[in-house]
Amino acid sequence: MDPYYSVEQVAEQLGLHVRTVRGYVRDGRLRATRIGKQYRIAGRDLAEFTGAPVPVPAAAQRHAEASTIVQIDAIETAEAARLANTLMAAVAGPREGSPLRIQTLHDEQRSTLKVVILGELADTAELLVIVNALIRENADV
Repeated sequence: MDPYYSVEQVAEQLGLHVRTVRGYVRDGRLRATRIGKQYRIAGRDLAEFTGAPVPVPAAAQRHAEASTIVQIDAIETAEAARLANTLMAAVAGPREGSPLRIQTLHDEQRSTLKVVILGELADTAELLVIVNALIRENADV
């Protein structure tokens, strides 16, 4: 949430007299909201007035995630467990942004393993490369 400052706080931050800041507000050079008999200046408006970078609100930042399901056929229980453990270890480390989530489900009767991956696009792509390498490695054995 954007902080709001009183005219006195803005004057102190900028090293100006309170009357100077009020004059800027009355002249329209510094945007402010009148609440009762006092002005309040939004942090964004103060940053714009001083030329400081204006922070982008979190809601305005673009974010993308992928939900991916990988089905691996002809995989036995022991191999499925090894693959699942390797993938869990791969996502266990610290990461920037939102965490990468993974779920595995092995169907013994059908000999299939489903890997559900939820996370940011780049992290999901890296994990898919690991899945592909592990599948190819085990197919060559």
